[in-house]
Amino acid sequence: MSNNVSNASVKSNPSEITDNSSQKAANTEMKSVVTPSESNDVALDVDAIDIDALLDIADAVDVTWVREQHQLAEAINALATCGRVALDTEFIKRDTYYPRLALVQLNTGNHVYLLDAPQLQLAELWKALRKVDVAIWHACGEDLGIFYLLSGCPPLTNIFDTQIALSYLTGQLQMGYQQALADQLDMHIDKEHSQSDWLQRPLTDEQEQYAIDDVRYLPALYLSIEYALKAQGLYDYVWADCQLYASDLYDTQHVEDEAMYLTMADYRYNSQQMAILKGVATWREELARATNQPRTFVIKKQAVREIVTEKPNSMRELAHKTTMHRSMLRLYGEELLKVIRDAKSLPPTEHPDCLVPPYRSKNKVLSKAVQQAIDEHAREIGIPASVLMRKKWLGQLYEVVALDKDVSELPQGLKGWRSDWVVKTLIPVIKKHKTELQQGMGIRVQ
Repeated sequence: MSNNVSNASVKSNPSEITDNSSQKAANTEMKSVVTPSESNDVALDVDAIDIDALLDIADAVDVTWVREQHQLAEAINALATCGRVALDTEFIKRDTYYPRLALVQLNTGNHVYLLDAPQLQLAELWKALRKVDVAIWHACGEDLGIFYLLSGCPPLTNIFDTQIALSYLTGQLQMGYQQALADQLDMHIDKEHSQSDWLQRPLTDEQEQYAIDDVRYLPALYLSIEYALKAQGLYDYVWADCQLYASDLYDTQHVEDEAMYLTMADYRYNSQQMAILKGVATWREELARATNQPRTFVIKKQAVREIVTEKPNSMRELAHKTTMHRSMLRLYGEELLKVIRDAKSLPPTEHPDCLVPPYRSKNKVLSKAVQQAIDEHAREIGIPASVLMRKKWLGQLYEVVALDKDVSELPQGLKGWRSDWVVKTLIPVIKKHKTELQQGMGIRVQ
């Protein structure tokens, strides 16, 4: 693979690109790859896409380090005209609450920019990324979390996550980037440096190559996936799910401190235990942020669960009935005990609501009927059943039906293109077995 890296302006490497005409030819070839959206007269054969040409373009990209603020303008100008960009980030979040962004990689199609994030003010970059037609990522969860944290921007609406897209084509929900390139492009890259120190400068040659490869082949992967999705009439479904995921990540990043307890709540907790959990989780979140350390450095989830169930009244009980780290116990034990006492003293009317139990039943009539409906619709539209209906969504749907909630309270994932099928087909199937559903959730049937 070529690795033409420059610290300032772009310079061609004669060993990789013999002249400007060959680069122009590569760009022309990339643009000429036919997709269903461009021509309805071409047979929709995914094998017709020229993978070798796409890989040739990837190997020919120039690479520029952006280390000074004035150099950032070139990358931002490129974003304004490229239409789509492939992105990745490298960051450190081992011992801090706030991630430390070390590197941003951008591939505009024929140029890779490596942005030395600690040296740059990136406000203009975040604005520019919002305006790109398609922002291509692979498994963008952590990357978008950082984007939202640092940018202050609203949810992005231009996301294309190749991991989500591949789930439609393969049924594999969490395919890694290395496997994706191997399976889709027959391209093999090294991923052993993912956990290295990305804040060190200079980066090692291996780190730099790793960072470049993370975006070098991403446009080619996107184009091959896009072609296959459009050939099967699935692109619009994937696009909608990608925007849904981007919105969900935004909501996750902006959970209020007082609502953090819901991420650890258990349906087996009674209302007082829920009050203790809320108090402890809120305290933990505020302390972690104030001291800039991970939540688990303050109290691990296991220790939180032990506090909720054991309800310690003293430092001795806190030490002997929980696995809270002794150093944190010495520093914050009394403060935490006050949080617990305050929660225990709340009147029941001020307790948080308990969670609705999930559906559990040895009688599989409902489960079989629902799975049959899911499988039938999945076959009808040509996607894996696991992509059509997520376990979390199904649990929320059961709750809506069992408690006679309005369909407006359906999870967001079931309000988009799945909505019509859910309302007209799946909910009637569930309602046929509503008594079994309510009994399986421990809800008294009148």
